[in-house]
Amino acid sequence: MATAVWSALADPSRRAILDRLLHGPRPVGDLARECGLSQPGASKHLRVLREAGLVDVRRDAQRRLYAIRPAPMAELDAWLAPYRRLWNARLDALGDRLDAQATDDRKGDPS
Repeated sequence: MATAVWSALADPSRRAILDRLLHGPRPVGDLARECGLSQPGASKHLRVLREAGLVDVRRDAQRRLYAIRPAPMAELDAWLAPYRRLWNARLDALGDRLDAQATDDRKGDPS
């Protein structure tokens, strides 16, 4: 996993931009407005995302449309998978323990 991807995702504004791009390609002006950024600020964030390989840009007449590149997201998901399994196993164990405790509490309840 490239360090540039992690660095790009570390910024909340860039994550907000990616959230907006989940709904499809968007021009920089829309992204700036929806994320509460200036257009130059949004452009700088988009450049970082583009350089990290997380977004693509294409021209559409006078404007540029930005879209998520799925491949780096798939790599990120694959890298996170073992950690997700670890946490799911731990949460399942916690749920089992809480269920067992609730059962024990009901057995000891005199009502």
